[in-house]
Amino acid sequence: MSSRTLPLLFINLGGEMLYILDQRLRAQNIPTDKAKKVMNDIITTMFNKKFLEELFKPQELYSKKALRTVFDRLAHASIMRLNQASMDKLYDLMTMAFKYQVLLCPRPKDILLVSFNHMDAIKDFVRDAPSILNQVDETYRQLIEIYTPLSGGEFQLIRQTLLIFFQDMHIRVSIFLKDKVQNSNGRFVLPTSGPVPYGTQVPGLIRIFSCNGEEVKRLQFHSGGSYSSALREGSFELFGERVIKLGTNMYSVSRPVETHMSGTAKNSAQHTKVNTAPNPLAKEELNLLARLMGGLEVQKPANADTGFRVNLFATDEEEEEALISRPAELSYEVINIQATKDQQASAELARIMGEFKEEGAPSESPSSKGEDLLAMMDGL
Repeated sequence: MSSRTLPLLFINLGGEMLYILDQRLRAQNIPTDKAKKVMNDIITTMFNKKFLEELFKPQELYSKKALRTVFDRLAHASIMRLNQASMDKLYDLMTMAFKYQVLLCPRPKDILLVSFNHMDAIKDFVRDAPSILNQVDETYRQLIEIYTPLSGGEFQLIRQTLLIFFQDMHIRVSIFLKDKVQNSNGRFVLPTSGPVPYGTQVPGLIRIFSCNGEEVKRLQFHSGGSYSSALREGSFELFGERVIKLGTNMYSVSRPVETHMSGTAKNSAQHTKVNTAPNPLAKEELNLLARLMGGLEVQKPANADTGFRVNLFATDEEEEEALISRPAELSYEVINIQATKDQQASAELARIMGEFKEEGAPSESPSSKGEDLLAMMDGL
């Protein structure tokens, strides 16, 4: 697995989240000033310097539960509030959209172009806020510096890591179903036509060479698809034409978007066995998550009355029904990290952390490891 996957996963999922929220804020006729504040606050938090420093450190992917915790906190970084069912739907839409983009990338390196499309859109959201724009541009420069020198093999590892992360997610999305790019079981339909990856040739020709490297024979065959040559390579610079459209806003044309658990997912969820064995990596992940969340500084609104709720469903009744009908096995069970504000939760987290103490390790003061973790969360 590639240790450089996490920043790309976060930026692309974050970009999709902003597309969805922007569309929903418009649909609910939220006043422009409030909608703009929501987008600016979320983007400011996304590109917080301390947060990004943790994000860009080479590391393996977090679990789905841990990543959902980050995005739950991020979505509530402003005056907007989402109920659990709406947050579930938001996360489902984000993950399925990016999964589709990863599957469709003509070549692994194009995942970076998809990321740049998301970054371009994020810059457009904050074009009237120079200070936030500077934060986004700094991240852009980091992406260019870190990722453009990587080899094709490294990008293949990144792509494979992303596909492993998404492989069990088969949520049906109405837009994808309507466009016939997703089957009723939630699996995507990949095209056998269109432009080939940049730097490759249209399939249909076999060339045979002698031991001296001279071409001695050509054979043609039917490729089974209607392929065309790639137009040109997209730009990997700060400004430029990305060429590919993956990662652009698919909600620019207003269409209702619904998510549904596929029948396959429901059935498999019912037979899923919960692994109760202690995870030896759990302690390390909690520490990593704590450091990451420590940089995710959420500004609480001074006046609670200014907040408002966004519903990703057509009605409150649909939202309630979605919450009830969602299989418990597929709930993300967001980790409560407000440790210092809840003494009982603090003690429980410290106790859990103590269970992962390595045998034979030097003895420390009671619950010291758990307290260290809680201390890192104090800034929240």
